Amino acid sequence: MTVPPSVRADLVARTTATVQAVETNRSAPPATVTPVLVYPDVRAAVAWLESAFGFEERVRIGDAHRSQLRVGSDGAVVVADVRGAQVAPADGVVTHVVKVRVPDVDAAFARASGAGARVLEEPKTWEYGERSCLLEDLAGHRWELTQTVRNVEPEEWGGVSVGRW
Repeated sequence: MTVPPSVRADLVARTTATVQAVETNRSAPPATVTPVLVYPDVRAAVAWLESAFGFEERVRIGDAHRSQLRVGSDGAVVVADVRGAQVAPADGVVTHVVKVRVPDVDAAFARASGAGARVLEEPKTWEYGERSCLLEDLAGHRWELTQTVRNVEPEEWGGVSVGRW
C-alpha cells in the first residue's frame, strides 16, 4: 500500500507541530517516549544499567523510589520501584523489549554480557541493515542493542514504506 503524498505531508506537518509544542523541564527526561521499567531494587538496577550499558543517572527521586537515566544523546529510561500493581517481569513472561541504538553493537554486547546480562541472541546482521543482539537484565527486562550497518529501503527485504521518519 502506498500512502498518497498529500496524506504523508499532512501527517508530517501534524507530527512536527505536536513535537514542537512540547515544553521542556529539567526535572523530566526530554525524550518523546520514555519507558518506565519496574525493578525490585532501584539502586541495584541503576548501578547495573550504568555498568552494563553505559547509561548515566540524571535524577534520583528518593533513596529507592525512582531514577531517571540518560541513554545516549537523546534517550531516557526511568527505573521505578515495585509498588501496588507495578511489578518486575516474571519468569517466562515477555511483555516488552527495549531497543537501544548503539554505535558498535559488538562492543556494547561484550560490555553488557561481561556485566552479567543473560544472552538471548548473539549479535547478528539482518537483511534490513541492522546488526543486533538480545539480552536480559538482572530483573528480566529484555534489551535489544542495535547498530545500523547499511541504509536499506524497506521494500528491499519485504517491508512496506508507509511514512517518513
